[in-house]
Amino acid sequence: QVQLVESGGGLVQPGGSLRLSCATSKFTFRTYAMSWYRQAPGKERELVAIISTAGGSTNYADSVKGRFTISRDNAKSTVYLQMNSLKPEDTAVYYCRAYRGGVYDYWGQGTRVTVSS
Repeated sequence: QVQLVESGGGLVQPGGSLRLSCATSKFTFRTYAMSWYRQAPGKERELVAIISTAGGSTNYADSVKGRFTISRDNAKSTVYLQMNSLKPEDTAVYYCRAYRGGVYDYWGQGTRVTVSS
């Protein structure tokens, strides 16, 4: 069955960095747009970043532009989120998503990021 497994979350001080990974299997990774979402306590899930199938196009939420970078390795079926200059408001559970349209829509289980001193 399709698997998306996020890793790399944890506790980090404000101003610090983390790199999230989402390792996938059992679907044709290179044909899916990949994205990262996050959900903070008491808030709705929001789109953080998205990358096209070949990685040539990316988009970011305004709140993370210039601090976060999404990338993908189609040979490894993995998508990454490099997060720099982290702020307390970045605290959330981060999810990766694979989407190709219609029913071809898969989510990981999430990894928790806590930014606190």
